[in-house]
Amino acid sequence: MQIAVLNDTHFGARGNSDVIFENQREFFTKVFFPTLKERGIKQILHLGDLYDNRKSISVRTQHEARKMFLDPLRDNGLLMDIVPGNHDAYYKSTNSLNSLKEMLGYFLNNIHIIESPEMMVYGSMEIGLVPWINQENEEECLRFIQSKCRSNWLAGHFEIVGFDMMRGVKATHGMDSSIFDRYEQVLSGHYHSGSERGNIRYLGSQNEFTWADAHDPKYFHIIETDTREIEQVRNPYTLFHKMYYDENDGVNEVDPSSVRGKYVKVMVVHKSGDTNDFDQFVQQIQDAGAHDLKIVENLDGYLGENVQINEDTDVQVDDTPTLIDSYVESVSDTDLDKDRLKQMMREVYIEAQSEECSA
Repeated sequence: MQIAVLNDTHFGARGNSDVIFENQREFFTKVFFPTLKERGIKQILHLGDLYDNRKSISVRTQHEARKMFLDPLRDNGLLMDIVPGNHDAYYKSTNSLNSLKEMLGYFLNNIHIIESPEMMVYGSMEIGLVPWINQENEEECLRFIQSKCRSNWLAGHFEIVGFDMMRGVKATHGMDSSIFDRYEQVLSGHYHSGSERGNIRYLGSQNEFTWADAHDPKYFHIIETDTREIEQVRNPYTLFHKMYYDENDGVNEVDPSSVRGKYVKVMVVHKSGDTNDFDQFVQQIQDAGAHDLKIVENLDGYLGENVQINEDTDVQVDDTPTLIDSYVESVSDTDLDKDRLKQMMREVYIEAQSEECSA
């Protein structure tokens, strides 16, 4: 038996963005459901965050999610087990009020919501499923994870310290991974960048939602229950495209298909005083139908002889999250929890990146 695994679909992301809806529609209509039909797959496992906004879901989001996902799921006779994610729960302290119960009533004949830890049988294997862990269900979930689950496979919407929330940005708080040591395989949604360490595997989102997802391959997954193998199925429909302009290279042609309908960011490595070539390059992107274009000019003014550095100074160029951490650590006169402060600043940084594409 084969089961298809989804997570972090986030219907309604970025304020019900038309561009993201269209990108998701391409994935579901051209990749996901055709693959399931071709393989004869009838079972879906969703690891949380079906919707994006945990406080309010618009009529538009309900319509789009139904047309591109829920209707085909029902019409093709598919079954889905789904665990609530943190974006599915209205309150942060409990899962009792969640959008899955409120929004999926018409589809409950073929959708099973895992509100408490539960063992599920798929063909020849069992998988323990765990909903989003919060103040109300923490004791029950930890007891299930540590002793009551009889399977050696576990899946859920976990927040585990040390894994990539996005590429290069690791979570500094959450559950300790040692809690899961007794399992052969742990699968999780929640973080949108896929990563793996030991027996724990974050599957990553199937679609791109922010610039943090740019050029980070996205997949949905298929589990073969007899062999326990996990197959990745690539989503080729990308949404964010970063490109570089360097006049010294001599060739700066634009492939229209790489930018059409996408968020595009041009990093200017070198541009001379005569901007004719650069203007033509930008015009190619606009003519190709890019949804949004941002241009980041070079930083020559901050390099080489323009900068005077004391020879005793140790200068390193780090990524932004590392610079944030370094700055917090350098503050000496404070009683604040530095780890918590770093986490909060990273969250603000990630949120700021997300807002780039909210229009």
